[in-house]
Amino acid sequence: MPNDVVELILADHRRFEDLLRELRSSEGDREKALGELSELLVAHAEAEESDVYPVLRRSSQVDSEEVEHGAEEHAEGHAALLGLLEAGGPGTPEWDRKLEELSESLTHHLDEEERTILNDARATLDEARRGELGEAFLRARRARIEEGCGSVEYVRALVERQS
Repeated sequence: MPNDVVELILADHRRFEDLLRELRSSEGDREKALGELSELLVAHAEAEESDVYPVLRRSSQVDSEEVEHGAEEHAEGHAALLGLLEAGGPGTPEWDRKLEELSESLTHHLDEEERTILNDARATLDEARRGELGEAFLRARRARIEEGCGSVEYVRALVERQS
């Protein structure tokens, strides 16, 4: 199914991993990769929290504590992203350190979410429901991107709300 929410989320996760690799490489446009990562990461997390996680919390087969933990990890990731956005540019020691903090936070979250929340969602939600959730996820993600969710100002305000 093309809009299966699990597959859409997994595709974003693979894109995050690609962008982290680009950010570590001295070749290519790291500022552009950071902009794309910031935008997609924030839009993805907010869409999960507004349109996917509430449905999963109500499902008796999906561990609501894992869903809550996923939201907490989003907040940690946003704080790490803000640190990188404010670090002063690629190649500086501060930037490299903040990139590793973001990478560790994000990699941990992706692994955990895939092993728990997404596997549970795949096992308990039927194909039609996963398709409906996928449509809602895409709409919410697109709306956040149109709001400019990757800007440092947006991320800063998000981190302040979450702390």
